[in-house]
Amino acid sequence: MSTNRLLARGAALAITAGVFALVSPGIASAHVTAVTGEPAKKGGYSKITFRVPNEDATQGTIKLTVNFPKDTPLTSARPKPLPGWTTEVTKVPLNPPIKRNNTEIKEAIGTISWTAQPGTRINPGEFQEFDISAGPLPDADQLILPATQTYDGAKGEVKWDAPPAAGSEPEHPAPVVKLVAAAAGEDHHGSAGTSADVKPAADSHNDAAAASSMDNTARWLGGAGLLVGALGLGLGVGATLRAKRVTARAGEKA
Repeated sequence: MSTNRLLARGAALAITAGVFALVSPGIASAHVTAVTGEPAKKGGYSKITFRVPNEDATQGTIKLTVNFPKDTPLTSARPKPLPGWTTEVTKVPLNPPIKRNNTEIKEAIGTISWTAQPGTRINPGEFQEFDISAGPLPDADQLILPATQTYDGAKGEVKWDAPPAAGSEPEHPAPVVKLVAAAAGEDHHGSAGTSADVKPAADSHNDAAAASSMDNTARWLGGAGLLVGALGLGLGVGATLRAKRVTARAGEKA
């Protein structure tokens, strides 16, 4: 077999293997993950999104439960309402209590569960996202949040609870939120309630003024258009009358 033919066969095998890797559903690519739209800062509040793919070909996901750690506790977590899903937040006692900012904290978030209402589920080949606003985030490098995914068939529960491992990803990795240090003097509560879609109150006056200006301009242009139209109509009528007079005079001379 020639060298060129060997190279061609090797390239074909490599392409086939690459395509197979892309289309084959792997466990690591379908696990529950925790993502943040902006850096999650220690001591602050952040929006955390739990992204839940449905990796089964025939069964649907009907429940997600996220467990919060006691060694790095969160005292506040508010889920965002999601149509078709019922949310439950439970708290657990801390023994012994912890102190944070000279305040004794006796309980923390234990679990948050989302349960599908009748007729709702994450279908095969689909995914869903579950949002919470949580904090204050602990003074740690990461927040490990084990999750349990429940199916509506024989598959039952799948636990995504293995902590991160150096060198390779475990078979059922737990969702992890990476935490970064906040800047000195930064307001930890400022980022939790802001949105790019919400404008400051001062902008509403500017918008109103701009809208009024646009409305006045539109009225002026409309009035000018009517005036031009009236002039055009007058010129047209005058031209018609003059044409009639010329025709009449020509008839009289004939």
